[in-house]
Amino acid sequence: MFEYNPFRINQLDPEQIYRAFQFGSLLDGFMLDERSYRGPNSPNRQAKLDADSAFLGSQQTEWLKASLKQSCATWRVIASDMPISLVVPDANPDVPKGIFEAWANADNGAPLGLELEVKEILGFIKRENIKNVVWVTADVHYAQATYYDPSRAQFSDFKPFWEFVGGPINAGTFGPNDLDTTFGPDLRYVSIPANNPQNQSPAAMQQYYGRAKIDPVDRAMTVSLHDLNGKSLWQVKLDVEA
Repeated sequence: MFEYNPFRINQLDPEQIYRAFQFGSLLDGFMLDERSYRGPNSPNRQAKLDADSAFLGSQQTEWLKASLKQSCATWRVIASDMPISLVVPDANPDVPKGIFEAWANADNGAPLGLELEVKEILGFIKRENIKNVVWVTADVHYAQATYYDPSRAQFSDFKPFWEFVGGPINAGTFGPNDLDTTFGPDLRYVSIPANNPQNQSPAAMQQYYGRAKIDPVDRAMTVSLHDLNGKSLWQVKLDVEA
């Protein structure tokens, strides 16, 4: 991570990856680290939030909540390693089925396991009335746009929000993954068909990326998903929350 990105090193913790980026008055970005502080992969059904069900860990979660609350920017974008509701099984051959790698546990029920951190963060955003929060995520190798609607969710004490998945730029294409409905995801766009061949090379032209542009006048954010040639495949305009 540090060899490929021009990051400043935290002198108190040289291995700390999570951090914030400020882009004037319009945008604050919050980059998470979902590898360094997590518990072991498991069936992801823990009933309480502890070391075994940690994904961000308590210190990073508290940092994110405080940073979101302190932000004075119009938009707050959370960059998450892994998607919120897409089911990502642990595919290692020596791991039994029913072990999961990302937030979702595929049971479509009330939040359990790693989902408890999502519940805590989304609930905090609503309680503090933090506006204009957008998630951008990755890990799965295709593009997707998802709107989260509390009226569709098993846990509904949160404000509606968008999540945009992009990638990869130069890796095999997989998916689409199954969807866990705990947080009420409403799929608006998926870049590949349900029966898509797996692990195709970039020669298949199934490489994707996203762009976000904020209008300096009305402060609306337009998010678009693109193919490898730059063609816009899907876009949405997000108006500023009043």
